[in-house]
Amino acid sequence: MQFSESLKKNYQFQHVYREGKSYANKYMVMYLVENNSEKNRLGICVSKKVGNSVVRHRITRLIRESYRLHENIFNSGLDIVVIARKSAASVSYQEMESALLHLAKLHHIIKIFFYES
Repeated sequence: MQFSESLKKNYQFQHVYREGKSYANKYMVMYLVENNSEKNRLGICVSKKVGNSVVRHRITRLIRESYRLHENIFNSGLDIVVIARKSAASVSYQEMESALLHLAKLHHIIKIFFYES
């Protein structure tokens, strides 16, 4: 089981934005770049435009938990930045999880195919 770290510094986010490839859906944008290590690093960005601090922290928790529960199916050695869109303010956990996995499939970073029942 791999455990990811967080992207915390501005220069780390800037590197992913500059060098990475992005895909987007209704609720979020995902940037991705290889980091030449064994671990993934996850950065989450939720702007003040999305909502107040309660809303922003809720979205952050939903994204982090969605990633944590499915971390074992993600390829390793990646820096991932997820940017929440305004439409994510009122979504459920299931919708957030589905949106995250959808973007991961577009990036081809999921090891196994995942079918929802």
